[in-house]
Amino acid sequence: MKATQALHMTSPRQRPIGPTVKNWEVGPATYQGRRVKPKVILDCGWGRLIFAHTFTGPEEVASTLMQERPGHRDIAFYLRDPHVVLALRPHKLFLDPSHTFRLWLSDYQSVANQKSGMVITPIQSEADVTALNRIYAARGMVTADSDLLMRNRRSKKLCYFLAKDQATNEVIGVILAVNHRLIFDDPEKGSSIWSLAVDPQTHYPGVGEALIRHAAERMKARGCNYVDLSVLHDNYEAIALYRKLGFGRIPVFAVKTRNTINEKLFAGPSPDQRLNPYATIIVNEARRRSIDVDVLDAENAYFRLTFGGRSITCRESLSELTSAIAMSRCADKTLTRRVLKEAGLSVPAQMVADGRKRNSEFLDQYRSIVVKPATGEQGTGVSVDVRRAKEMESAITLAGKYGGHVILEQYVKGEDLRIVLINYEVVAAAVRRPPRITGTGHHTIAELIDRQSQRRARLTGGESRIPLDGETRRCIKEGGYTLTEVLPKGKTITVRKTANLHTGGTIHDVTGKLHPDLATAAVVGAKALAIPVVGFDFIVTTVSKPHYVIIEANERPGLANHEPQPTAERFIDLLFPQTKTPTKLK
Repeated sequence: MKATQALHMTSPRQRPIGPTVKNWEVGPATYQGRRVKPKVILDCGWGRLIFAHTFTGPEEVASTLMQERPGHRDIAFYLRDPHVVLALRPHKLFLDPSHTFRLWLSDYQSVANQKSGMVITPIQSEADVTALNRIYAARGMVTADSDLLMRNRRSKKLCYFLAKDQATNEVIGVILAVNHRLIFDDPEKGSSIWSLAVDPQTHYPGVGEALIRHAAERMKARGCNYVDLSVLHDNYEAIALYRKLGFGRIPVFAVKTRNTINEKLFAGPSPDQRLNPYATIIVNEARRRSIDVDVLDAENAYFRLTFGGRSITCRESLSELTSAIAMSRCADKTLTRRVLKEAGLSVPAQMVADGRKRNSEFLDQYRSIVVKPATGEQGTGVSVDVRRAKEMESAITLAGKYGGHVILEQYVKGEDLRIVLINYEVVAAAVRRPPRITGTGHHTIAELIDRQSQRRARLTGGESRIPLDGETRRCIKEGGYTLTEVLPKGKTITVRKTANLHTGGTIHDVTGKLHPDLATAAVVGAKALAIPVVGFDFIVTTVSKPHYVIIEANERPGLANHEPQPTAERFIDLLFPQTKTPTKLK
């Protein structure tokens, strides 16, 4: 029995297990007895899809990959002889460590009401393309050429589909579907999906599944027999979803070029994998510049960077360039407020908790307050929008557990804005929003919080989770629910009022929308504190207007929270200015 025949027998109904498997010995010119378009290449905006089975030999495929444009990521797919292609350019190419899965559309079963709370559409405007690229950048993916996507927004060959929040019209996910039948008259009538990405900040469950189903249904409606996709071998969550939808493994491989974009796929694991995401983003940028990295204390994220005769020890974004005086000013929130107020900046009213009578007078004066420890970070021990004396006393007890005195602060309603400065220049700005959940009609609030926590933890390397503590229970109770109740389908509630990433908050880049007065206030604050790297927490009416108060300064801001802004690059520029490069590939 021939090897190809044996492969066929492993697939249901003895269908071909992979495109061209039974024809590879005769080549693409007689593909299933029909002539097809030769040397098919599709520009997807972020790079080219090279349909290798339409090329006459490995040399043509290897040579085509060598024509990759800077800043792009080309993929040679459906290779007949991947080992031979690699042998032709062993120092330039690598075998992508991904599995290929196929869904036979004749077996596909649609699901009613899958897209509750969201709508899926093609690209409709330049704003859609901007939002799409924002999501790609946030997920560390290559962004796509805006002009190409706009030109092809009505194409049936290259179909970008966007998932949008029905309530806000905000883009929360994207997928690309490619119709092989229309591109090169594929006799097998195949199709494939690529570049699936979901906004890491969305609170909607099932966005990825909804996009996959939509793409599959559109390809089926257009006469395609199957949908293929490629997924990294260790993306177990995605693989489980694909298997749930009916996808099965097929023996198809991809080859890519050895570029800086693909480096993590072929360079092997780095010694800094033990570090948290906030240290890792800095260490990776240092390694890209040939700066030596010595991990001193992985658990607490201490590392030393050395270049030439200069060595600097860091703890995440806190380095030896930050003085002890600057650090102490940020560590005590009462001292931070005093320094900023003296610099002419707007800060909320504040007092140190001092007995029930004075505490109650402060609450009566401002009606809604924030209770927090004077020291500490990551939102621990903080209660927001406290309005009753009993709740205030409970919040004071909670904050007191984290050491030092307790602060009562005027609650200012508005958006929570984080502005990050490096070397006294604004590098990034992002709105931070409290964690929210959306009901399915089947799960309790506790179950929804757990699912949302798991998603946030996966996306942040375990840094973001929603704690099921008294503050969460208080916020849910204010909304009229309990943890054990089933939240109605489509109903969205806020489960905490603090927007800290570590307690489940989400972060949304607004650097390009920042009002210049807010940027100026941040620069004045950094200079007043004499701190070269700092993250200020503002409360603003909106990021495009000048009104604000500054509530905190963080001497160790998380740089990994602000993609696509170049926070790690600017941090290394500060530490080792001699390693600056004019341009960097994303």
